[in-house]
Amino acid sequence: MNRKLRKRRNRIIVALILFAAIMTLDKSGLLARLTSSAAEPYVAFVLYLIPFLISGYDVLIKAARNIRRGEAFDEAFLMTVATLGAFATILFPNAESQAAEGCAVMLFYQVGELFQSYAVGKSRKSISAMMDIAPDYANIERNGSLEEVDPNEVAVGSIIVVKPGERVPIDGIVTEGTSQLDTAALTGESIPRHVEAGAEVISGCINMTGILRVRTTKPFGESTVSRILELVENASEKKARTENFITRFARIYTPAVVFAALALAIIPPILGMGPWVDWLMRGLTFLVVSCPCALVISVPLSFFGGIGGASRVGVLVKGSNYLELLSKVDTVVFDKTGTLTSGTFNVVAVHPEAGVDPDYVLSNAAYAEAFSDHPIAVSIRAAYSGKIDQARIHDVREESGHGITAHVDEHVVLVGNDKLMAEHGLSWHECDLIGTILHVTVDGVYAGHIVIADVIKDDAAQTIQELHKSGVKRCIMLTGDRNDVAQAVGTRLGLDEVHAQLLPEDKVNAVEDLLSHEEEGKKLAFVGDGINDAPVLMRADVGIAMGAMGSDAAIEAADVVLMDDKPSKIAVAIQVARKTMGIVWQNIIFALGVKLLILILAALGIANMWLAVFGDVGVAMIAILNAMRAMHVGQQKR
Repeated sequence: MNRKLRKRRNRIIVALILFAAIMTLDKSGLLARLTSSAAEPYVAFVLYLIPFLISGYDVLIKAARNIRRGEAFDEAFLMTVATLGAFATILFPNAESQAAEGCAVMLFYQVGELFQSYAVGKSRKSISAMMDIAPDYANIERNGSLEEVDPNEVAVGSIIVVKPGERVPIDGIVTEGTSQLDTAALTGESIPRHVEAGAEVISGCINMTGILRVRTTKPFGESTVSRILELVENASEKKARTENFITRFARIYTPAVVFAALALAIIPPILGMGPWVDWLMRGLTFLVVSCPCALVISVPLSFFGGIGGASRVGVLVKGSNYLELLSKVDTVVFDKTGTLTSGTFNVVAVHPEAGVDPDYVLSNAAYAEAFSDHPIAVSIRAAYSGKIDQARIHDVREESGHGITAHVDEHVVLVGNDKLMAEHGLSWHECDLIGTILHVTVDGVYAGHIVIADVIKDDAAQTIQELHKSGVKRCIMLTGDRNDVAQAVGTRLGLDEVHAQLLPEDKVNAVEDLLSHEEEGKKLAFVGDGINDAPVLMRADVGIAMGAMGSDAAIEAADVVLMDDKPSKIAVAIQVARKTMGIVWQNIIFALGVKLLILILAALGIANMWLAVFGDVGVAMIAILNAMRAMHVGQQKR
């Protein structure tokens, strides 16, 4: 709790103690015995005025300042008019003084405001603590010793040293050392990640065990930690339609109830329907109940808490407007590679011809692909256990889209698809397995083929199941891959539709077509990770980027970022959004319902000031408590 809030709390506590003492003195009859019957109401008036001014002087000042600015109609104005009006009943000789009620209204209003400030502060502190990932320094080795420097001063390609217990300050690649990284602040996952030389590390993770030397790959301003902090800081600027509606509603609602209360206090006694003091009290009670603070505070707090709750499990939502849209999603469209599949190719089978050693097929393919950096070539070399002697390889020629021709020792090796085989007039065998088929020939003789496939992510099937359970009607995959590969993945995952062999512009057109068939009020989300997905991410109602390993362009274009690349977090994000919107609407319906009921009772003269206090402060506190639940909606979804 900051100093200003603590000072305010202490002031309210003093006022509450004084109020309790004065009320005990008043209601016990002791005050009447100590003073004359004529003086007793005025003494009570002065005594109640003391805690009233101690607790509410800032509200009175704020109301006066706003009136001077021409911005009178706010909750400070409502409280000032209602409470001063209650104290003004002392001017009516035949009426019972309402000074105690006026003081109580201000006191409990301030208690509600204090509670609201605490709730907002707790929510902000929770997010700040969870996102406290910005490093203060980076270690650079100079003249044999470590020197702490500002991360902004570290150039790309520099070697930084990360000691155990320190956060990785800048994205990079480990050049030396082995350790475990705590990624919980970024991904929400409690299981440490093992890293060693060659592994990519992202800023914001905590180095747990060994010393790491890391070659930076980005400047600090473009690293993961900087992007995340920027996303969180900007999230509150993008308000949901519900949130904007409440703000606009309060601007119209507040002056409307002021004039309604004024009419209630003046018109009936003018028409001879009762004494002025009775109708004045009805008008003042009406004003106290009508204060819209329960809505104005609890709705934004619910959204803020929902964004924080999602962040805890590694889902970054760029604004409450996207959280609201996410809650309405009934169609989820996926890119395949890097989203539902890992994006890394693995050798899944080697099928040699009769009498041929499988290692012979694989070794020749590995030698032919030795100089290629294509993912398929990398996967073949990774599957080959032997050491490649590059001196044995010459005359390597890549035939775009078909394969590679190379001389290994004195032998001509061809590795490629059926088009390469057909071009060279060679025979080959088809394969029943789904994947990329690489045929291998040595000196024109068919040696066999290798099957390479992109691996489906462990939680991809679970993702589709959970999305269907949560009410998502269609899960669709768009991919540039071959139709047979795409259909096999779709069948295995239980997807509703699969569209294959699409260029980036085809994906945009496909999403446009799907959007045109969306039901009224329902939304479409697109999930992707590659740079070619950026146009589709921007066109969808909600763009979701696989963040940790995704491209910068996709992350910038997306509305929601999944920090750990697990597709199952998509279902979590939708569940968090729906839970948050449920809390928002609970607060709206509860606050408006209770207030409307007490407003009617106040107009009829049934509700007194004490019920009005509950209608304002009580409703606000209950709504705020409910809103604070949104801060924890993501925890049960880990």
